[in-house]
Amino acid sequence: MSNNSAVIECNKLGKVYQDGELYAEVLKDFNLTVEPGAKLAVVGASGSGKSTLLHMIGGLDKPTSGKVLVFGQDINNLGANAQGQLRNKYLGFVYQFHHLLPEFTALENVAMPLLIRGDVVANAKNEAHQLLEQVGLATRVKHRLSELSGGERQRVAIARSLVTRPACLIADEPTGNLDHKTAETIYDLLEQIHQETKISLIIATHDLSLASRMGDTLRME
Repeated sequence: MSNNSAVIECNKLGKVYQDGELYAEVLKDFNLTVEPGAKLAVVGASGSGKSTLLHMIGGLDKPTSGKVLVFGQDINNLGANAQGQLRNKYLGFVYQFHHLLPEFTALENVAMPLLIRGDVVANAKNEAHQLLEQVGLATRVKHRLSELSGGERQRVAIARSLVTRPACLIADEPTGNLDHKTAETIYDLLEQIHQETKISLIIATHDLSLASRMGDTLRME
């Protein structure tokens, strides 16, 4: 039975990769509940299934068995359009590689999710500007990616993930390509955002320093 207050629920989730004689069972009968405002670190060695889990939670990959519920809705039972709308409304994503669009400015990158869902251009850019100010990039709004540092690009990616005001931020190794000092800045930013918005955080990381800042730790083997 679905817990209506939960942001994310994984019920008996299973994932198997099979190609010819290759058989790899990544998850089996996996259960997880993420409540509003929760902070969860997902840790484990490379290949333990951290990214796979995050991709299934976000509807980017389908489980072999079981369900992923986002506010009680089975994300894999939805058509492509409805699934995209659910992600756009409730979920924000940050990756190790920021996946920003180099031909656009920081402002345009952050506004993109709002434009995709049909918001008025002026409103979308205003929201994007506010988020860039919040992450400390008010003077970089018109810069393209080639004019930004690695840490600045990742802050743009975080702003983009938050611009739709999602209920949950899903981050996959968000500091994996950053030096220690820059990574600390990103940690502080994520913590500040959580305190201000009470957004749920699910962060896969190798970094035990980041994991120690989270409320709960899920260790995958």
